[in-house]
Amino acid sequence: MQGNYFRNQYDNDVTVWSPQGRIHQIEYAMEAVKQGSATVGLKSKTHAVLVALKRAQSELAAHQKKILHVDNHIGISIAGLTADARLLCNFMRQECLDSRFVFDRPLPASRLVSLIGSKTQIPTQRYGRRPYGVGLLVAGYDDMGPHIFQTCPSANYFDCKAMSIGARSQSARTYLERCMEKFSDCKTTFISLTLLLS
Repeated sequence: MQGNYFRNQYDNDVTVWSPQGRIHQIEYAMEAVKQGSATVGLKSKTHAVLVALKRAQSELAAHQKKILHVDNHIGISIAGLTADARLLCNFMRQECLDSRFVFDRPLPASRLVSLIGSKTQIPTQRYGRRPYGVGLLVAGYDDMGPHIFQTCPSANYFDCKAMSIGARSQSARTYLERCMEKFSDCKTTFISLTLLLS
């Protein structure tokens, strides 16, 4: 009982630390990602693939897009709050357009993910803001080859060979860890994805 009292006392704002050294608002945003529908991303030597599970919250609700187009060489899949994902996707599209207009070249995927990390860091530090409650898997292709990046509400981002986020994603992650060596060939990647989703 006393633990719940203290948790409510320290979860009013993102700038308030609990006595245990935790920021509950960021933990709540991370929980929103865990409650979202599962999405998987993996890359081979030549391709990066995103797969998302579309599920409606109720029979009366419509399905929402879980895979979004950012630029000709970048796409994202989401788990968490769809409104936050749309906001970040629009930001990513604008950055890609700016790069094409100013530098006449596509924005590298790693640079775009770094910009997302900087943007998602700001609400974790300012009073009156809340962290973005969405996790992204970013698939991109540039001069360095295919990429899969994971971004978190805590503003961390990771370069991955394969990753799964969302509800019940641990079983997909376990499968990916066991079968990672099979994904280096492009044909095997699509066969394995079919097996993963069935």
